[in-house]
Amino acid sequence: MKVLERVRAARALAAGPGGLRALAEAARVNVRESRVRPYELPPLLVSEAGAPVATAADWPARRAELLAAFRRDVYGVPPAGPRLAVELESEARVFDGRALRRELRLFAPGHPERPALHLLLHRPAAAAAPVPAFLGLNFRGNHAIHPDPGIRLSTAWIEADDEGGVVDHRATEGARGARCSRWPVEAIVARGYALATAYYGDLAPDHPALWRSGLAGDDVPAGSGAIAAWAWGLSRLLDALEAEPGIDAARVALVGHSRLGKAALWAAAEDARFALAISNASGRMGAALTRRRFGESVAFLNLAFPHWMAPRFHDFSHDEDALAVDQHQLLALVAPRPLYVASAEGDAWADPRGSWLAARAAAPAWRLLGVETGDALEAEAALAAGRPVVGPIGHHLRRGGHDLAAEDWGRFLDFADRHLGGAEGRA
Repeated sequence: MKVLERVRAARALAAGPGGLRALAEAARVNVRESRVRPYELPPLLVSEAGAPVATAADWPARRAELLAAFRRDVYGVPPAGPRLAVELESEARVFDGRALRRELRLFAPGHPERPALHLLLHRPAAAAAPVPAFLGLNFRGNHAIHPDPGIRLSTAWIEADDEGGVVDHRATEGARGARCSRWPVEAIVARGYALATAYYGDLAPDHPALWRSGLAGDDVPAGSGAIAAWAWGLSRLLDALEAEPGIDAARVALVGHSRLGKAALWAAAEDARFALAISNASGRMGAALTRRRFGESVAFLNLAFPHWMAPRFHDFSHDEDALAVDQHQLLALVAPRPLYVASAEGDAWADPRGSWLAARAAAPAWRLLGVETGDALEAEAALAAGRPVVGPIGHHLRRGGHDLAAEDWGRFLDFADRHLGGAEGRA
């Protein structure tokens, strides 16, 4: 079935009786643990030629093989350009003077037809030295992370919602602060960290017919998808942070939720400059094992979101075992840097157990590189809500559903304190 036919089929199913349930059934979604069939993961520490990867000196070649396989079969390669320029749009003291808010515009010189990427940055105002930062893309525009009326209101295409803040796919004043529960910016700044975020739709609108109309545009290769564009954009935002006064760009923690957790993991795999990677409820083609066939399936993902992955990925909709890779290998591409995998026990769609199993199966890469991962991640108790693992591979299971919550951020901040050396400028 061609991609356009998949789009039409997915939209017809979603609009018909049963809506997304019908689409899920058509894509053979399983959310019962008793129905998980036996599976075998592709080896992590064996080369494509069958040779053991036994020492740290063997890892770069194996890493290159895995990266090439994920590029070919799953995400595609990043855009080749364009080169971006950066200009300051606004600057102000906020939160009773405790934070400096800066808005930066990243744009492609010579391409006035392309939209810009708008970076919103909050950092502690009183810090005596450059501070570490969390960097992540957001779903609804920068204006949605905090009700501050001084934040630029996005003019980009935004997916419709039921909250009344988006009209004709454009943000209104009613959209300010609509996602502030997911971005506790004041608490992050109070812990001595900066928070940098940008709207993912500036890079590639999340729509199968529009995704090439963003800043990444036609520079995204034909064999790639929107996740490659979002991951490329995260690296361009890190470029901007490297030139930003007051930010320690060597201590940037990359964070992503749901589909943007997929993008964050892929960005961390592609770009070793990110000091730490955090995946929250990233599900299929994020942290969860593909061969478990639990929760969001490859077939569902390709039907509902045909623009996310490389076109070749559609060949695996009903043959996951034919993939050369699985997600424990993606997580291993972060090694030896710290990695955190978070899930929620009520979020079966994102397969919390499969995400923990992937993290556990990735651990040998850290050990190969001389980083001990300890026993806590190995034990079944790691999958109990409220029992976080804080080693070089961190993990927690939160009570509740598919969300990015204050509890998650508390764990992320503790993890960053441990692995990025803490933060200066605490309020």
